[in-house]
Amino acid sequence: MPARSKKKSKKPVAKKATTRRAASSPRKPKKSQHSSSKKKAKKKPAPKPKPKPKKRPAPKPKPKAKKKPAAAKKKTVAKKAKVSARDRDREKARREKEREKARREKEREKARREKEREKAQREKEREKARREKEREKERKEREKAREKERKEREKAREKERKEREAAKKAREAERERLKEEARRAKEEERAEREAERERLKEEARRAREEERAKREAEREAYRKAKEAERERLRAEKEAARRALEGKVARLSKRAQRAGSGRGATTRVYRPDAIPNQSGTTRRVTGEAPVAPRPPPEPQPAASPVPPPPPPPPPPPPVPERIDERYALIVERLGKCPEEFRREYAESFDMSWIYHDSALEGVVYTFQELKTAIDPNITVVPDSSLQPVCEEIRRHKTALELVRDLGEKKRSSVNIDVIKKLYLTLHPEEGDLKSVKYRKDIPQHRLYFHEYAQPDKIAYRVRQVIDWLNGPEPKKIKDPIRIAARAHYDLLRVFPFPSDSGKVARLLMNVLLMRSGYPPAIIHSTERQRYYEALKGSLPTIITMVRDAINNGLASIEKRLDDQEATLRASF
Repeated sequence: MPARSKKKSKKPVAKKATTRRAASSPRKPKKSQHSSSKKKAKKKPAPKPKPKPKKRPAPKPKPKAKKKPAAAKKKTVAKKAKVSARDRDREKARREKEREKARREKEREKARREKEREKAQREKEREKARREKEREKERKEREKAREKERKEREKAREKERKEREAAKKAREAERERLKEEARRAKEEERAEREAERERLKEEARRAREEERAKREAEREAYRKAKEAERERLRAEKEAARRALEGKVARLSKRAQRAGSGRGATTRVYRPDAIPNQSGTTRRVTGEAPVAPRPPPEPQPAASPVPPPPPPPPPPPPVPERIDERYALIVERLGKCPEEFRREYAESFDMSWIYHDSALEGVVYTFQELKTAIDPNITVVPDSSLQPVCEEIRRHKTALELVRDLGEKKRSSVNIDVIKKLYLTLHPEEGDLKSVKYRKDIPQHRLYFHEYAQPDKIAYRVRQVIDWLNGPEPKKIKDPIRIAARAHYDLLRVFPFPSDSGKVARLLMNVLLMRSGYPPAIIHSTERQRYYEALKGSLPTIITMVRDAINNGLASIEKRLDDQEATLRASF
């Protein structure tokens, strides 16, 4: 029984020892979170699955002991109590040892982990330093590549700049060559024109000289014929007079001898008798003597002649200033009949359109101007005149726009005003936004001065407008100089493909009319002088504009004087 009880008591102890060994078995240290630089550089392997803890085998059921007597039970219980107390002490001591061992293991694990952490920190610092070196190396390489790329770009830019300069020089040389060719062509054309003009002048002079010589010869022949006829008549009269005097002398001597004692009587002449210096008369032979002329009957008293009309009053003195002179002309025009004012306005517009177009090389006939301007003619009878009439009507519309803009004295002059004037002459261009400046430099052209380059036209036009709206025109205080300067500058730019001259002159007249001046119409006979002045002689342009205004005012004043004289004569 005791042996069997010992065997029974050993089984649970063995199990406990097994559990203790399992509990006291040192745990495997956890892997450090900080890996070395080599491990980090390499790809991390997939984590291994953790082994599942083994299940403790279920304790075998104890065999049922047979019932023992009470004394045996007591001994067994006492023995078991002693054994269990001893086992508890051993177990307690063992547990203390295990705890101490586990504590030491924990401290060693902690020290090991600390070392691993320090090692990982050092590895991390070394990795960081290595990365810094790599980054620095990469940065230097990038800097080197960037510097190399920059040098290549600089080199390419320098090469491109040299190519551009070479192309620019080539373009400049080509432009200079074209300019030289154009200048030579113009010089040759001008020389040809001058030679043709001189030839025509010489031919006209010779024709005039021949005509004059012919007229002089005819006049001289006529004068000589008249002189010969006059001399013949004078000789015939003189011969008749001498023959008559001789005959009268003979008759008088004969009468004196026949009646020497008769007294003197008063002579009576017949109407057909010709008295001479001696007082005798010539009588036609074969005629009967005529009775003496009866005394003249008394004439009735003539009615008194009315006195001549009083002379017209002297005209008012002409003002020195042009604006005052023009205001006086407008006042005189207002007093004229409506018919005269209408005819004057129509002839003025026709003259304006004719001379302004002649400066552009287009000459209209009187019939074309009359047909286009007449408001009663809506349909042109001749279809060939339709384009010409349309062009003249657009020009007349531009003149009306100039008058409207001239009345708006407070509104400023801007680029839109210039474009409106151009669109009135060329409505096919669209609207203000679609108007385009000149894109090229025409080789065969009417004007011979230098034009602005196409890429600088917009800037040059803005310069003209800025000058007009700037402080300098206010200092000049001469509307003629301001308007002529704006016209000169705009025509030197030559902004539009066609009719830039018309637009510049229309703008000039807008500025003149805003200052109370009449429009300046440059005569077509001044065309060559006008072209030469545009090459760089602004004072000549100013003089031409001033002369055009004065000539126009003088013409209007003469016409008004004639009209007033006609009205006075009719009354």
